[in-house]
Amino acid sequence: MINKIEIEAKTLKEAEEIAQEKFKTSIDNIKLKVIKEKKGILGIGASTVYEATLDINLAFEGKKYLEGIFTQLEIEVSTEFRQKSDGMSINYHIQSDDNAIIIGSGGRTLSALQTLLRSHINKISLSPIRVFLDIGGYKANKKKQLEILATKTAKEVAITGIEAKLDPMNSYERRIIHTKLADWRDVYTESIGEDENRQVVIKPKSK
Repeated sequence: MINKIEIEAKTLKEAEEIAQEKFKTSIDNIKLKVIKEKKGILGIGASTVYEATLDINLAFEGKKYLEGIFTQLEIEVSTEFRQKSDGMSINYHIQSDDNAIIIGSGGRTLSALQTLLRSHINKISLSPIRVFLDIGGYKANKKKQLEILATKTAKEVAITGIEAKLDPMNSYERRIIHTKLADWRDVYTESIGEDENRQVVIKPKSK
């Protein structure tokens, strides 16, 4: 993915200031290239059009940001990342002896870290980037458990014809249930409730 914009400015310094404001990063991470010069009349109104390109590896920048947080917390972590070929999605995985602490109760600390990381990366990207963070395989295991629960409950609903309400879940967990059962012929899902009490209901389809 290449982030680039065109900037028209009277001086190089002005172009640098505009580029830094647009990209929300220092000039060290930006390349400027002259693409057109406008001479004006008798030197008045002269300007230059620059192509400003973000010269930064967003995935690596996210890794540095995460590790900076844990350095301040005095927690040692190992960080890996994988960026999709289109550059629009980055997956991070952290492993630490303090996984339980940085995951938090019900994954709340993990969710907060992902929000911070996503915000940081998207501040320096002109295109929206999907950012996912997992710690110690927590989300992967959680996804597997929820898919098993969804399948088991859906089978019971299909056999008995009686709807079933699952325990309240966050939006990420509810999405896993909805996705897992989206193509089922005998049941369908709905979300009910508000805020922390929002839950998935699995209902039988009319025959």
